[in-house]
Amino acid sequence: MRFSFLLILLYPVFVSLIPVTAALAVEKPNIILLFADDQRADTIGTHGNAAIKTPNLDRLAASGYSFRNNYCAGSFSGAVCVASRAMLMTGRHWMRIPTAKKSTDWAELPLLPSWLKEQADYQTFIVGKWHNGKATLQKAFSDGKSVYMGGMVNHAAFQVQDFKDNQLSPARDAGGFSSEVFADEAVSFIQSAGTDHPFFLYVAFTAPHDPRNPPEEFREMYYQNRPPLPANFLPQHPFKNAPQSTMGRDEGLAPWPRTREVVSDQLCEYYGLVTHLDLQVGRILEALKNSPHADNTYVIYTADHGLAMGSHGLLGKQNIYEQSMKCPLMISGPHIDSGQTNQSFTYVHDLYATICDFAGVDQPEGIDSLSLMSLINGESQKVRDSIFLPFQDNQRSVNDGRWKLHIYPQINHRLLFDLETDPHEMKNLADSPDQNDRIQQLTGMMNSWRSTLGDTTPLSVENPQPKEATYDNRNRRMDIWQPKWIREKYFNGRENADHGSKK
Repeated sequence: MRFSFLLILLYPVFVSLIPVTAALAVEKPNIILLFADDQRADTIGTHGNAAIKTPNLDRLAASGYSFRNNYCAGSFSGAVCVASRAMLMTGRHWMRIPTAKKSTDWAELPLLPSWLKEQADYQTFIVGKWHNGKATLQKAFSDGKSVYMGGMVNHAAFQVQDFKDNQLSPARDAGGFSSEVFADEAVSFIQSAGTDHPFFLYVAFTAPHDPRNPPEEFREMYYQNRPPLPANFLPQHPFKNAPQSTMGRDEGLAPWPRTREVVSDQLCEYYGLVTHLDLQVGRILEALKNSPHADNTYVIYTADHGLAMGSHGLLGKQNIYEQSMKCPLMISGPHIDSGQTNQSFTYVHDLYATICDFAGVDQPEGIDSLSLMSLINGESQKVRDSIFLPFQDNQRSVNDGRWKLHIYPQINHRLLFDLETDPHEMKNLADSPDQNDRIQQLTGMMNSWRSTLGDTTPLSVENPQPKEATYDNRNRRMDIWQPKWIREKYFNGRENADHGSKK
């Protein structure tokens, strides 16, 4: 009798708990990660670039949170894309990924999509570029459509594969422009996704990576209304910062010395790719808005890294200047206040821990990723005091928020910039005697990072290589993905294509 009476008293409590528990199981948030390729941080209109048209990215920024000091954490190779994606998927700095160049050796790490699936039964779906090998693809995702298993590609003529039952289908023609094809698949997935399982949708675009061949109307809009050249434009880089700078395919996309006319044209074509990509992002956002998932989905937009595009006389991303390592990061979704901006240092691979927090799952041991939730919630103003950018064994930099030190170990060269008064890194202060203490302090900060990450590259060598750069247009390499009009425009129509590519 007493037991029955107790049940009657507690029955409302039991009943109230049942739907809450069920709801929590079903209502895990969905996550859409939109990942651009080679996009500079300063190519978002609402972030201060009046020369570029990005209405949909502007809308995403207005609806959520923008991280304005977001970086790729350097690279182990000239294919910075590979390193950046490896860090994103493992949540680890590239220096702490076992034999990072071989994806088969880190496929057994808890990869972000597979971790979400294991811990919270997420459906994991990939669309677009995967540049980290078949073994990691099979480990990471449940399914996928229009997967591109490579690096760079002619956006208008390429092949893709579908991924199902842990197998890739035979390659087939993509049937359209890359950004449109990938957006089509993302829209289709969103429209067909059920509500019984949360999903992680990873859409990896190949734009705005070269070939810079946007649909004609998108490059024409910038030819007719040209954006200004980068403030730090130079005809050529003043010293040999890395081997890739003089011989890599990225740097060979225009002859030396760079002319304002050529860089202007390439910038118009680059902006055209960004604006065309922005249109596809708008289609995805609209599909989400009209779906049952609209109120329960985080949308994240970022890129693997930036790109020089004429800054400092460079075209590629094989350098540690701001425009090459910095990239956009915007997050919108449940409980994120609109129109928020933060200047805290973040890395692309911080998304691993952040997404774990969104999904309500524990982070795996051994990751270097720091969750950005405390910034989003207003609980803190920063997650780290400095940013460290190591590139192979030939470049290192550290940035404390105002001062940035570059060290080039192979040539025993240093640069020091006051980013507060010189944000474009144009005035080197390293040779000023009154900066010796500051350089020593920043070097100590860099060594602290190196100790944490296990960086064994010395910061100077006994027999340095020559500092002077040698620019020889005979060394320019044209890869097979450049379309005919680009070959004619920038390579004089020559057909001696390089059949390999770093990215």
